[in-house]
Amino acid sequence: MTAHHLGRSLHWRGRRVAWDRFGAGEPLVFLHGTPWSSALWRRIADALSARFTVHLWDMPGYGASSKDADHRVDLGFQGELFAFLLEQWGLDRPHIVAHDIGGAVALRARLLHGARYASLCLVDVVALSPWGSPFFRLVQEHADVFAQLPAAVHRGAVEAYIRGASHTGVSGSDSAMLMLPWSDAQGQAAFYRQIAQADEGFTDEIEPRYGEIDEPVHIVWGAEDTWIPADRASRLQTRIAGASLAVVPDAGHLIQLDAPEALTAELARWLDGR
Repeated sequence: MTAHHLGRSLHWRGRRVAWDRFGAGEPLVFLHGTPWSSALWRRIADALSARFTVHLWDMPGYGASSKDADHRVDLGFQGELFAFLLEQWGLDRPHIVAHDIGGAVALRARLLHGARYASLCLVDVVALSPWGSPFFRLVQEHADVFAQLPAAVHRGAVEAYIRGASHTGVSGSDSAMLMLPWSDAQGQAAFYRQIAQADEGFTDEIEPRYGEIDEPVHIVWGAEDTWIPADRASRLQTRIAGASLAVVPDAGHLIQLDAPEALTAELARWLDGR
């Protein structure tokens, strides 16, 4: 998989948001997680664009969007921004597919900022405390130190971190795609900044309200996810009335790369049923 170009942009509170739209049919919006970008969804978005008008975007602090050191990039800001984006795009009730922290962003937009969805698919999402890998928590405690690492050491650390999210292994081209936004000096600072600003309080705030969600919800999880173990999927299902669950075998947290065909088929099945 290679990096892709997001051909459009808009601005919100000084942040530049890179995004794009393509395909035909009902609107379908993908949300990426950390330390990823919308590039991780591109292959699956392309496959579904024959039946849906797909929207991809990079959160500020990630991918091709702005990475200003003075701008907060926490889940509170991202959730508010996502509700704004849906308004700007003129999307009243789009289908939503969210991964990792993208799940928390979509849930916050829904529960705190008035967004409504035709359906919501949560893929290995950040939604229940505790969350974050051991490396994630280590960086949170020493973000200033990590931000000063020599470039080569930083690159090695991030590559090892990314490999740990996969169950089947990450190819050289996929690794290059995932590493690209974090490879220069601005990207290195942004990588550690977004981890430093992660806070379980942003999910603790909304977790008691998951029962308010009345849209169709489907939960998809990699059976071998070591970052957010699959038992969280069952816990999350019990908190959202009527939610369905599919566990994908032989897939870790990077389910888009570990099991792309199985994930695409599961998403197509879910979306076609709506």
